Amino acid sequence: MNRAPHRLWKTSMIRPTMRSIGAGLALLLAVRPVAAQETAPAEAPDGFLEIVFSGGISGIAIMVGLISLSIITIYLIVDHLLTVRRRDLMPVGLDEQVRQSLVAGRIDDAVSACQAQPSLQSFVLLHGIAELEFGWTAVEKALEDALAEQSARLFRKIEYLNVIGNLAPMVGLLGTVVGMVFAFQQVASSQGAAGAGELASGIYQALVTTVAGLIVAIPALAAFAVFRNRVDQFVAEAAFQAQQVFGPLRKKRKG
Repeated sequence: MNRAPHRLWKTSMIRPTMRSIGAGLALLLAVRPVAAQETAPAEAPDGFLEIVFSGGISGIAIMVGLISLSIITIYLIVDHLLTVRRRDLMPVGLDEQVRQSLVAGRIDDAVSACQAQPSLQSFVLLHGIAELEFGWTAVEKALEDALAEQSARLFRKIEYLNVIGNLAPMVGLLGTVVGMVFAFQQVASSQGAAGAGELASGIYQALVTTVAGLIVAIPALAAFAVFRNRVDQFVAEAAFQAQQVFGPLRKKRKG
């Protein structure tokens, strides 16, 4: 007799509870995607290669250009270390050997000594020897011309490092400007829906090319400064030694 009212009470309590649970689940399922969209930031590329490839064709092209410039810089630095050095440009003892030969009147021996050791110093001395028969004024003019020619040749040789040092930051800056244009274009196309996080992500990806450009430029400019000073030193020494080599002949002819 009492079971029917009890079952009715249980049924009347269970049905609203089930309806409430169902409504709560439906609301939770509807709210979670929205909350996830609002709270979960877009994942930004972490690795270097991911950042490079995230820049599209323009970003890849600029990075390839910077990598090429870095390879050329390394090659030039190694080449100059092996060629722009005292042993190759200023052979030890050559000036004294040529001076003694000239004082003794052995012009052919002096020429042979210079030809046996091709260098900055021998080039200058050969030009001076070639003008001996025309007097000291002609010799002095030949020495000046030879020094100017060799100095210009060596500076042209190392000038490429200076060009790369000035070009690389410009290429990197171009990549940054292009990347920032794309970042702001994305904000404009989304009608302002893109958040500050997405904008910052696009900007820091764009700045990677500027960093890469500076990484290439700084060693290139530093190496250029070192080799420029080295060339200046060698040219000055060659001029001084040439005066020492031909000095006795000048005094002899004046006497």
